Amino acid sequence: MEGYLLSLALMFVKVLTVFLIALGVGAYLTWFERKLAGHIQNRLGPTVVGPFGLLQPIADAIKLATKETIIPRGADKPVYYMAVIMALVPSILLLAVVPWGPGFRIGNTYVEPIIADVNIALLLAFAFGSLSVYGTIFSGWASNSKYAFIGSLRKAAVVIAYEVVLGFSVLGVILLAGTLSTVGIVEAQIQKGVWFIVYQPVAFILYLYCMLAESGRVPFDIQEAEAELVTGYNVEYGGMKFGAFPLAEWYINVIALSAIAVVLFFGGWDGPNILGPLSPYFWFVFKTFALVFFTLWLHWTLPRFQAKDVTEIAWKILLPIAILNVIITAVVVYAF
Repeated sequence: MEGYLLSLALMFVKVLTVFLIALGVGAYLTWFERKLAGHIQNRLGPTVVGPFGLLQPIADAIKLATKETIIPRGADKPVYYMAVIMALVPSILLLAVVPWGPGFRIGNTYVEPIIADVNIALLLAFAFGSLSVYGTIFSGWASNSKYAFIGSLRKAAVVIAYEVVLGFSVLGVILLAGTLSTVGIVEAQIQKGVWFIVYQPVAFILYLYCMLAESGRVPFDIQEAEAELVTGYNVEYGGMKFGAFPLAEWYINVIALSAIAVVLFFGGWDGPNILGPLSPYFWFVFKTFALVFFTLWLHWTLPRFQAKDVTEIAWKILLPIAILNVIITAVVVYAF
């Protein structure tokens, strides 16, 4: 009984830690992106609230929390509120299967820095990622606005198309590792002494496309094309509910998908021992942040695709390449 209570308490601490860190880091990525965009465009970015504008995310949160809540006439209120939950929760759930480093001991207790170390972790990640489309569809439908609904349909089309490509893109990694466990995939790369990006560069490029598309980042942000849809599926939301959608889609989702990319292609926590016992955790966070930085950089560099081009690229170009990559990988793995 005592061991069960200890495991329960440890799980609660891990869930609370991941939840708070995800929200905190996601909020401060808004500051980082605005600073990065400012330097790219020869501006300063946030400078007024706090030193270097570091308190700007807190000011934004207070502003959103104190705004008046306005619900459109004719809106489906239960679905209207449920959409916010369905947008935010799946993005956070993705972090449940991310191993942030190797396990360690605290006294007689063995602690794994992962919430759900299961042998079908990647399947869970795909399932959680697929749920996010419901938040988009619900928000567009429940808002009783044709512009919001068009934006939600655009997003749904993109997510469905790129979820298929995403699934095929990681099959090569699964064949090489022989497991669906995220911990097992990292350990397989460490044992082989080679990161899977070496064997699967095409799969990584496909995964990168899918990550940009699913998180609504340029050049795939057609669902929020301000010039066409007055900000897309969340246009009828205000205050903190309005802020929850970009927080989930643009930031927490990018962090989670970047972390999973590190697991699949960059050896997870593998790296030189430069900080002693903290080295594995440093390398995992460093690799994840590097991919997040790359995503934000692209957002302020590339132009936007048209809606028809985004889905055509997925179905007609990326999916055949992903299937071909899986076939070649399967032949090589089982023949040699």
